[in-house]
Amino acid sequence: MIGLLQRTSSAKVVVDGATVGEIGHGLMVLVCAEKGDTEKEADALLAKLLGYRVFSDDAGKMNLSVTDVAGGLLLVPQFTLAADTKSGTRPSFSPAAAPADGERLFNYFVERARSRHAVVQTGRFGADMKVSLTNDGPVTIWLQVEPK
Repeated sequence: MIGLLQRTSSAKVVVDGATVGEIGHGLMVLVCAEKGDTEKEADALLAKLLGYRVFSDDAGKMNLSVTDVAGGLLLVPQFTLAADTKSGTRPSFSPAAAPADGERLFNYFVERARSRHAVVQTGRFGADMKVSLTNDGPVTIWLQVEPK
C-alpha cells in the first residue's frame, strides 16, 4: 500500500459541489492499494503513518507525529499513485489493486484509522474529487508498505 502524506494547515475534498471531508492542522494522505495488498499491509501503513514524525517540536525539529499533535487526518483514495511510468508518455495503472479490492482496503484503512485516531475525514472512493490543501512547510512524504 502507498500513502503520500502532506502536512497541512488545512485541506478539504469536494464532490459535486459539496464538501465531503475537511481538516485543519494535520495530514492529508492520498491512499492507494496495489495488487497483492491485504489488511496486513493496510495495518502496517496505518501504524507507520500515525507514528511518522513530521511535525515540529519546541526546538523546531520534526519529532512529533500526527497523534502527538492531535492533528486531523484526511484520507483520500488515489489509485493513480500506483502508476507505472517506466516507459512511454502515458501511465499504466496495472500495479493498482482491482477497484473492488481497492475500495475494500480503503474502507478497511479508514475504519482502522477511526478506531485509533480522533479526527479522521475522507474523500469518496470512485468519485471525481476536488482536493485542495495548504501544504505546511511544504512537507510531502511517500510511504510504501509492500507485501512480503
